[in-house]
Amino acid sequence: MGDQDLSAELSNQGYQLVGRHSAVKTCYWTRQSLLQGRDCYKGRFYGIQSHRCVQMSPAIDSCNLHCRFCWRNQGWENDEPMPEYDDPETLLDRSLEAQQRAVSGFKGEGEVLEARWDEARQPRHIAISLTGEPTLYPKMNRFLELCHSRGITTFLVTNGTNPDALRHLDPLPTQLYVSVTAPNEVLFRKLTLPAHDDAWQRLRESLGIVRHLRTRRVIRHTLVRGWNLGWEAQYAELDSLARPDFIEPKGYVYMGKSRQRLSQLHAPTHEEIRGFARRLAARTEYRILDESPESKVFLLGLREEGRYLPGLGPVEAAAS
Repeated sequence: MGDQDLSAELSNQGYQLVGRHSAVKTCYWTRQSLLQGRDCYKGRFYGIQSHRCVQMSPAIDSCNLHCRFCWRNQGWENDEPMPEYDDPETLLDRSLEAQQRAVSGFKGEGEVLEARWDEARQPRHIAISLTGEPTLYPKMNRFLELCHSRGITTFLVTNGTNPDALRHLDPLPTQLYVSVTAPNEVLFRKLTLPAHDDAWQRLRESLGIVRHLRTRRVIRHTLVRGWNLGWEAQYAELDSLARPDFIEPKGYVYMGKSRQRLSQLHAPTHEEIRGFARRLAARTEYRILDESPESKVFLLGLREEGRYLPGLGPVEAAAS
């Protein structure tokens, strides 16, 4: 992180910078889980304990898309290789230390139980999704290996435009999210403003790779009213390329830096996402299994495969 102004801005927003190119940030649901015992929709859908989840990125200033709906900072990203990358051992250790510092202030606050606070200081999950495109970190395989060796499950979120990284993932993350945020190339270019002309082709290539990965796989559709909400037949065609375990239609939320690019009118209601989920289900083998109104998200899955196991921990569910 060479830009001092950017570093100061990120720090002011609650990011804890880790090494040269990484960061950790305590998310809203970590706080809710500690203070009120409420977990995020990943807890409802996949058994994640939000107070034991680290939200981090190994590529805070690297991204090849500039999505209009992104709530994060933009304008400073690149996808060029860095001269030197932090080693995974140091990155993991410092990320866990940053999380421990972040949750330390919750002890004795409100209704936080000491046992729950103790658990929060011993994370079980890492969501590799905070900002940037994490697959641009070239040492991801070793990072995943270290997490798993310590009994920490991994949720890796990617925009799907780096198929080579997905092709060479070893080990695989506990759960892989691929964001498919447009139904066709025209809308993809307008909404995500990709850095590369072949980004759409790369995404489709990634979906074909995802189809054969033996881990829990999720396709996420972040839906923005007036931009990409609709076109269910085209989304269904893209989903069929990957044939994931789950599909998550999720409504755009008017927050953060996205407010400089979109308006409140672009944020769909939960009922609008319900309509999309029903129409998508009617065009696929998938069925609506669950929903989280607070996060404006639905879970679609293949019930007959027995993959939907609410309340079961992510490692056990992924191995079922």
